[in-house]
Amino acid sequence: MAESWSFLDTFESNFRPLVVVELAKGTKKETIEWFTKRIVDKKANGGAQLLVKPLVTEKGEENIYLVGASHLRLLLGAETVGLVKECNDNSMRTFTYSSRKTFRDFADDNHNFLTMAECQYIIKHELENLRAKDEKMIPGYPQAKLYPGKSIVRRLLTSGILVQIFPLHDREELKKLRHSWYGRVKVGYQPLDEIRCYFGETIALYFGFLEYFTFALVPMAVIGIPYYVFAWEDYDKYVMFATFNLLWSTVILEVWKRICAIVTYRWGTLLMKRQFEEPRPGFHGVLGINPVTGREEPVYSSIKRQIRIYLVSLPFVCLCLYFSLYVMMIYFDLEQWALDYHEENESNFSSLMLFVPSIIYAVVIEIMNRIYRYAAEFLTSWGKKVVYSSSLNTNNKYFYLQFNFLNCFASLFYIAFVLFDMKLLRQSLATLLITSQILNQFAESLLPYWLQKRHKKRMKKRMSSLKTDTDLTLVEQINLEKEMGTYFGTFDDYLELFLQFGYVSLFSCVYPLAAVFAVLNNITEIYSDALKMCRVYKRPFAEPTANIGVWQLAFETMSVISVVTNCILIGMSPQVNALFPDSKMDLILTVALVEHLLLAIKFIMAFVIPDKPRDIQIKLAKLEFESLEALKQQIFLLTISVLTNDSIESGGDHKR
Repeated sequence: MAESWSFLDTFESNFRPLVVVELAKGTKKETIEWFTKRIVDKKANGGAQLLVKPLVTEKGEENIYLVGASHLRLLLGAETVGLVKECNDNSMRTFTYSSRKTFRDFADDNHNFLTMAECQYIIKHELENLRAKDEKMIPGYPQAKLYPGKSIVRRLLTSGILVQIFPLHDREELKKLRHSWYGRVKVGYQPLDEIRCYFGETIALYFGFLEYFTFALVPMAVIGIPYYVFAWEDYDKYVMFATFNLLWSTVILEVWKRICAIVTYRWGTLLMKRQFEEPRPGFHGVLGINPVTGREEPVYSSIKRQIRIYLVSLPFVCLCLYFSLYVMMIYFDLEQWALDYHEENESNFSSLMLFVPSIIYAVVIEIMNRIYRYAAEFLTSWGKKVVYSSSLNTNNKYFYLQFNFLNCFASLFYIAFVLFDMKLLRQSLATLLITSQILNQFAESLLPYWLQKRHKKRMKKRMSSLKTDTDLTLVEQINLEKEMGTYFGTFDDYLELFLQFGYVSLFSCVYPLAAVFAVLNNITEIYSDALKMCRVYKRPFAEPTANIGVWQLAFETMSVISVVTNCILIGMSPQVNALFPDSKMDLILTVALVEHLLLAIKFIMAFVIPDKPRDIQIKLAKLEFESLEALKQQIFLLTISVLTNDSIESGGDHKR
């Protein structure tokens, strides 16, 4: 970097607010002065070297601050976080300020070189990396202890002094995005590049996967309709359909890897280097040295961590699973009662009553899933004081994913492989799938949108009487956005697709219409998720990502399980059993052979289909080669410099 941080000024005439910092009402003045000084202070003094402007509320309080940055500061921050941008030669390279002229569309007066989402991500990174120096506590709050290297923002959050930090919406850009995204019903692709520029790569990649998965379900839906209409009870005819389903699930997941690589290379995140995460906000531990990074930070005994997992988290999960199984048995009792009632009455009403237990059970499943999530988050924040937030999230989500899988599919496995009731399995699968889709649409989008709309009307009435010199539009916008719900990431959205994939693939030979309902749900899901991102939740900070992470493995695992379940179901059908009247062992061996053969085909296909297209592989290899050559050149120049200095020193000694 040719320039140093010291030449930057903290003043810029055209202040552009990017991030909102809300402090608790009644925060002490000395705390505010200290915190804002650390934000605007120079990097050499331990500050973030950003711009801050207070926003006066209707009561004259100054607990909301707008944070921005100069254009030059953002460019240097882009180098710090390792953003990857397109060069003039069409290659993708990590941005550096010294080589800024080689990047496409760069100009000193072009403030749109970095997207607003990237600028907000840079500011978030700088705020989170504000570290305590010699302070022992937060000024004005002796109970809020600090130590050298502690994150100031995270200590303010855990102490209740800092309420929230969130990025501002850009009203004009959001209006354009809404119009092109869901403003009109159309048959076509989503504007993924525009979504990425506004919300970041993680959210854009989720919507890309949702769109891809919906299109991938269309062949299954088209083939499933005639099977449903013409071959309802002939399970032997479902062999071809189930086989196609199993191969289809492998192909779509492998093709998605290739599409994901193409998209993330174009966005630059495929090349971004992994950043080591900081300790999470709620962590309290003894200072120690991180063996990977060599930095001093809180550490927690791995033995204590394992004790908390096995003595707190694991028993809680087992208790929840026991309760889930207990509810499942109540559901079967209700099913038996509804069946007995129908046999006694034989009426249209009694026929409808056959579906009531499944509907009630589907509602109870959704309620239990949400209760478990809240309970797991509470236990995690209380008991699992692990060092890295990624470890925390992984463990928390791992248990949550397990619970959801068993809670949603345990009854179906029980009906299929214990009760051997294919008619009840078909009915339960259809009812659970459709009911869960309706409930998710209502709970995730429609209800929050209605509540947000009511709040917006009340806020506008209150703001209409406000008298202030501040831009009324900005005040109104911030007051509206700070009361919006917080979007906690794409985990729940991917989980919904994962469970849907299970409903479609695990028992495809029993209910081929599952793909049809999945397609219809996903079409509305695209619009409802777009609505909640633009109108219901605060704007989330952009998070760079190169793939869908552990969900790729989760979907692949589900496809492997589906091979086993479908083979067993086909082997249990009366038509297949009739082919082996004398020996059940021959039937079992045949089913096992077919299952192993299909698994072998799946793994061969996964191995044969490359994860990245050939041109992407070449580009990545070329960049790696250039990096090695540049490193060799640096080593060579350093060696020449050392030899030259040694020669000069030896020559001087010889003259003496």
